Amino acid sequence: MDKLGQLVKSLGLISGLLSLSLFISLSLAQNPELKIGFVGVTSGPAAAWGTSNLRSMETRAAWLNELGGVDIGGTTYDIKIVSFDDQKDPKRAIAGMEKMAAEGIHYVVGPNVDDGAAAVRPVAEANGIMYFPYAFPKELYTMPASNAVLGMVANYQSGPAIYEYLMENKGVETVAFVAANESDPLSQRDSGVAAAEALGLTVLASKDTYQNDTRDFTPVLTPIVKLQPDLLVLSGVAPGNAPLLIRAARELGYTGLISTETAQDAQVLMEGAGDLANGFISVGGASTPEIRSEVMEEFIQRYTDMFGEYNDESNTKVYALEYILETLKANPAALDDVEEFKATMDTFSVPNIYMKGDAVLEFVGMTSFGQKRQIAVPLVVNEYQNGEFVTLFVAKVD
Repeated sequence: MDKLGQLVKSLGLISGLLSLSLFISLSLAQNPELKIGFVGVTSGPAAAWGTSNLRSMETRAAWLNELGGVDIGGTTYDIKIVSFDDQKDPKRAIAGMEKMAAEGIHYVVGPNVDDGAAAVRPVAEANGIMYFPYAFPKELYTMPASNAVLGMVANYQSGPAIYEYLMENKGVETVAFVAANESDPLSQRDSGVAAAEALGLTVLASKDTYQNDTRDFTPVLTPIVKLQPDLLVLSGVAPGNAPLLIRAARELGYTGLISTETAQDAQVLMEGAGDLANGFISVGGASTPEIRSEVMEEFIQRYTDMFGEYNDESNTKVYALEYILETLKANPAALDDVEEFKATMDTFSVPNIYMKGDAVLEFVGMTSFGQKRQIAVPLVVNEYQNGEFVTLFVAKVD
């Protein structure tokens, strides 16, 4: 073969390889994207709440995409997480939900606080968006509202469980509450007071408040510590404020129990309060070492590999995206119609891949809301000890 022939053959081979490469590239890129939104707080004192949400979603989405995507109704989708930091500001939360609507997103995780979740409701309902807030007002989940799904255990579900446990196991008889002067923690305080009184606890203080940007809590806690309650409840406390309150209480000489119904960050507690935080009781992630599956163990490892650390609260936050995707798989018509999603919720049930045994993913909430507008995650209550959370007890809500 002359040189010209060899050149033509080589060019043909190169062309073939380029075509094959182009074909492979197109094949790998041809999965359509399914956008799932996140609107929540990822900056400021409450950043840990939203950050654990977003990182959980990003970890799981990357994992699913690595496996080839998610098959919904015969079409395989790559999952794309679209996020918006609302900075714990209701106005920004509205802007975030409007952004989701503009991008045609029908399923959104967040917001993380009561006033943000309430603020976005009109936008969600007007634009056919189902959203999964981590906020407790019952009016978000009771008729006529139907577009919000509670993504965790509410304080009016966890509070009574914690108080009852401490009454039976720690001899608690008196309790005092302190809360930030904002709608979210004030609402949680009022629910906590009602639950405590219903259980027969003596409430010694229920009106003490502080501004959320407070850094010296001594003046706030001095009159409460003088009352020496058996239990001090930090209602709705942001992770950034919890260690400061704990440190102030202990340095004032308080020796009783301290608890909250919000999830916390062990690293933040260790850095801000150290050993003074030992014994602090909070709602934990929905997975203890005893009940988590191999899939959950892998999720924790992947999360840690992606972000260099792990937040125990993500044991709960892993669930929202899974519920959305599994419900869409059960009824692909819900991809563009949230009414179809709602119609599927009453009977939806699939195995819970994050827990050992025969646990299932299903929607609950009939007792609290009169309709299934809550995801079923275990109620795990933790006690902080020496830099990490230790499981105190595990319960269940319907």
